[in-house]
Amino acid sequence: MRQGFRQSMAWLHTWSGLVVGWVLFAVFVTGTATYYRTEISAWMRPELQAGATFDAGRAADLGADFLKAKGPDAMAWFIALPQPDKPLIEVHWWKDLAGPFHNALLDPATGAPTAARDTRGGDFLYRFHFELNMPPLWGRWIVGLCAMILLVSLVSGIVTHRRIFADFFTFRRDKSAQRGWLDAHNVTGVLALPFHLMIAYTGVVTFALMYVPWGVTAAYKGDEIRFFVESQLMPEVRAPAGKPGGLVSLAPLVAQAQGRVPETLEHVAVYNPGDAAATIVAIFEEPHGLAHIHPQIAFDGASGAELGATGTAKPATQISAAFVGLHEAHFAGPWLKALFFLCGLMGAATIGTGLVLWTVARLPKPAERPGLGYRFVRALNIGTVAGLPVGLAVYFLANRLLPVGIAGRGDLEVRLFFGAWICVVLAGLLRPRRAAWREAFGLASLLFLAVPVVSALTTGQHPFDGEARFLGFDAAMLAIGLLLAAASYRAGRAPRRAGTAEPLPTTRPAAQRAPQAAPQARNAAGAEIRRRA
Repeated sequence: MRQGFRQSMAWLHTWSGLVVGWVLFAVFVTGTATYYRTEISAWMRPELQAGATFDAGRAADLGADFLKAKGPDAMAWFIALPQPDKPLIEVHWWKDLAGPFHNALLDPATGAPTAARDTRGGDFLYRFHFELNMPPLWGRWIVGLCAMILLVSLVSGIVTHRRIFADFFTFRRDKSAQRGWLDAHNVTGVLALPFHLMIAYTGVVTFALMYVPWGVTAAYKGDEIRFFVESQLMPEVRAPAGKPGGLVSLAPLVAQAQGRVPETLEHVAVYNPGDAAATIVAIFEEPHGLAHIHPQIAFDGASGAELGATGTAKPATQISAAFVGLHEAHFAGPWLKALFFLCGLMGAATIGTGLVLWTVARLPKPAERPGLGYRFVRALNIGTVAGLPVGLAVYFLANRLLPVGIAGRGDLEVRLFFGAWICVVLAGLLRPRRAAWREAFGLASLLFLAVPVVSALTTGQHPFDGEARFLGFDAAMLAIGLLLAAASYRAGRAPRRAGTAEPLPTTRPAAQRAPQAAPQARNAAGAEIRRRA
């Protein structure tokens, strides 16, 4: 604190943002994409025709028949019923909470594995944004810690920028590289600041019971399931009796549950399916509103008798569920969802410009050799800010180019996503700075622009042929490609003197160099900008 409170906050803002910035950029980009998770999944399975209606009871029985053959001794079954926007039966089963977890997609007409292409679709992006494709516990802890540090960075940034609203209306792109990046960072940060605070806080609250479980553990003596039952988040699920038992048909229970709850029935879960104390739970879509609470009804697996149902949640549970609803925006209509999407993009832009600003503010002089730490940060910046778009475009292209019937196709799409991303990181280490940015953005632009073309050529589905299902997705790919092309063009231009169109030379002869006082003045000005930033 010897430099003053604001200076200390500036230091905290700079270093807290840098340490977690690369993870947060990936989290913001993939999390923002999942506002259109359903649309992405539909595009990645073009064989399926949305809009069809299905008998939920028959679909539940078809899923149960498949699971009886595949996982008769499983700890639980989970059957996602077909919906108009996802006309498939999705089944999951596992023997232990530690895994492994199995899943399959079934044809709702026959109950056989679907002929549609194997892909993880938008679900991969959704889970990546809070699990990083790691074991769930590890991934959620890492993302949660990063979200906590993001809150620290946001608050310290507000304290640091005393001219926060004045800077919002100021964008001096050509004054200097550092000033331009700082203004871009300020504008994107301030414009969506309420969203940034909300999304960081609600992201932490969503997994609060995992981060601070001690209150529930102490109050319920380790019986966490009892906490969820009393919070009206789930009905009572019986412990296994330890002896075998039969399972009734799910169709009559589905019809009975649909007559009780006006919302859409989404899932049927069966706990301890081979046991005499099996429990069947019908899970409905949450009612429209902020609170993310699914009505549920439990039945006895052997007799079909109703065991209980969730009731009206208490205020504390309603508030906690509203935070989840705010974060995931299930309540949002098309225009509000688009606003959330734009705010998410601005969040990614704020983090990306902050990462670049760190390296621009510490750019070595022409005669100096950049240190190892500086080169490492620069490579990670290039690999994250430009490499992640390359990986996403490769993920979409792989969905169209890989043979439909190849084994492990969905996992191969994911491996290609990470492989392309890693290649850009390595290129950032090996290529000159400006060339690396230009080439990475240029590659990402070409790949995104190629997505609609490759899709049309491989599926025959395109607007010119009267197929408008994916018009919005294709338009988004073209818009992103053009934005990345503009970024590639800007990254390849030489820096300019303020107020002129003359490029700045990277080096100058000794006779043309300014007196010693000039660099000192520039250093002092740079230090002042960093202090105020």
